[in-house]
Amino acid sequence: MGKFNVIARLAGAVMVLAVSQGFAAGGTALEHADIDPGNIASLQRGARNFMNYCSGCHSAQYVRFSTIGRDLELSDEQLGENLMFNAEKTFETINVSMPDAEAGRWFGVAPPDLSLIGRAKGADYIYSFLKGFYVELESPTGVNNTVLAGTSMPHVLWELQGFQRAVFSEHTEEGVTTRHFEHFEPLTEGSMDAEGFDEFVHDTVNFLVYIAEPIRSERRTLGVWVIMYLIFFWIIAVMLKKQIWKDVK
Repeated sequence: MGKFNVIARLAGAVMVLAVSQGFAAGGTALEHADIDPGNIASLQRGARNFMNYCSGCHSAQYVRFSTIGRDLELSDEQLGENLMFNAEKTFETINVSMPDAEAGRWFGVAPPDLSLIGRAKGADYIYSFLKGFYVELESPTGVNNTVLAGTSMPHVLWELQGFQRAVFSEHTEEGVTTRHFEHFEPLTEGSMDAEGFDEFVHDTVNFLVYIAEPIRSERRTLGVWVIMYLIFFWIIAVMLKKQIWKDVK
């Protein structure tokens, strides 16, 4: 009976963990990013977006420009002209010029390296986070986020998305009041419409997931060949076994 209870508790923990992956820390449901790491054009646009809007504060120290160029089908000249704003050689990684001490003073904490954010948080989390900024005048940056409340990151994409207001519903039970996010209401227009901004964020998230595991596509292709190899030799082994043991009764 004790062993059954342990198994039941483990199963329950797994179910809770699986459900929690679809929600942010504050209980907000995450939007599905629906990324495609095999879409080269999307990855190229995402790389452009990252370098233009993210690399000023965030590094990606575990991926080299040469790797990006190889996988995204970009020549060294294209890398130099469009992506390598703070590097001279293609073997260099994506670094930032801003010192950690200054970043900590300005933002309260140094912006994290984003090399592995795609694996650590997942595509849906990043997608919902980048779309989840809303105006909150009490915040030091003037904005807050429905996915990560109290974030010190400013809304760097405000020119593209515009500003929006978050509508919450309140629920009081036993003297404790909780707020639940309902929807956004636009306050100012950005340079992109909603569909264009969604595509911009989608491409950016796609790139972040790619740099978290650049070998992912190659690993999956290799895995298919390995499985085909094993199936082929399993068939041969079965046929050989029948041939050897056909006279044994």
